[in-house]
Amino acid sequence: MNPLYRNDKPGAFPDSWYAATATIPPQRPALRGDVTADVGIVGAGYTGLCAALTLARRGFKVVVLDAHRAGWGASGRNGGQVGSGYNKSQRWLAGRLGADKARALWDLAEDAKRQVREFSAAHAPDARYLPGVAHGETRASGVAEGHDDAAWLARNYGYDQIAALDKNAMQDLVKTQYYIGGTLDMGAGHIHPLRYVLGLARAAEAAGVVIHERSEVHQIVPGARVTLRTGQGRLNADHVILAGNGYLPNLDRQVAAKVMPINSFIAATDPLGDRANDVLAQDIAVADDRFVVNYFRLSEDKRLLFGGRENYSIGFPSDVQSALIRRITTLFPQLAGVRIEHAWGGTLGVTMTRLPAVLRIAPNILSASGFSGHGVALSGFAGTVMGQAIAGQAERFDIMAQLPVPAFPGGGAFRAPLLALAMTWFSLRDRLGL
Repeated sequence: MNPLYRNDKPGAFPDSWYAATATIPPQRPALRGDVTADVGIVGAGYTGLCAALTLARRGFKVVVLDAHRAGWGASGRNGGQVGSGYNKSQRWLAGRLGADKARALWDLAEDAKRQVREFSAAHAPDARYLPGVAHGETRASGVAEGHDDAAWLARNYGYDQIAALDKNAMQDLVKTQYYIGGTLDMGAGHIHPLRYVLGLARAAEAAGVVIHERSEVHQIVPGARVTLRTGQGRLNADHVILAGNGYLPNLDRQVAAKVMPINSFIAATDPLGDRANDVLAQDIAVADDRFVVNYFRLSEDKRLLFGGRENYSIGFPSDVQSALIRRITTLFPQLAGVRIEHAWGGTLGVTMTRLPAVLRIAPNILSASGFSGHGVALSGFAGTVMGQAIAGQAERFDIMAQLPVPAFPGGGAFRAPLLALAMTWFSLRDRLGL
């Protein structure tokens, strides 16, 4: 079944802490009849809205179509972490692509973080961008590798924002004995993701972008002018951007072969009050080395926002809270008995290499997806570079398109069972501590 409708009510935001603390605008009208534009965009999340804003500021007529609401998907549900680089280390990228290409990709990732900071300040100050992301390690080999990566970045790129933490420093920062070391990247950060994407939507509309909600695209008809068909209308555009990520239906075989949807889940506890000091010593975000990653931070009202479990079927499990409570209390036994007030899930796109799939589907159809949990910065920036490419400046798009993203074995037909098998194995390794 289509992930757009399997787990959510049409047009309704999930019962998340984010939705409870954001000002949701009235629903925008659906597309009806025939409409023309210079650029049509499928998806009103970070990617689609940053592309739309980039193009509108350059004088293009842009129409964005979303099956639900602007910011309804992963852009408004995620952990809010604005990470550095990619899901592969720069040393890994340099070994496969060469030093020059790896450095160019790093520079783009730095631009991506800068864009989040600047857009948040300009369009969504209530998103409260704050610096600091720690990475917790549970194995001595991981501690050494993380410290080596930080030293490599400082030595080769002059990036000196990452502090290497030994066991005592890590446990002073993150109040758990689970981690035996790690790093703290003060060049990374975290935001309220839904307030941020709603701010992007307001900025795009102020620049002249038209957003149609409840307008699922059922078919793409390629050609010199591309037609996007919805249930009640057609959008005819000179250029099209596919920006649906894990919620994008199988509209294009090239994207489906490289990107698959998986689900991730987050819980928000009751406000912890002074107990928040027993979790984190600073207002930072944290992620760890587990294959099924634990990621968490404190909200502005001192709740623990904790994400961690995944599943690989389209449907959400019937009980999200219990697994997240087990993860919370494994890391923080001092929070035993804490109550969950909100628990929600969402769908993201992953690739074989966990690197974004930035594709030119046709001369006038571009796509970016598969950000694999690293998308708060990279997904919006991918939208920006796609907008720039349509406007005639494709250099940065071409650099991102060099990220190595092979198709899943068997293409779209076999991606889910093969990935689920691999994820089951790595999840078992996590539980066994291997």
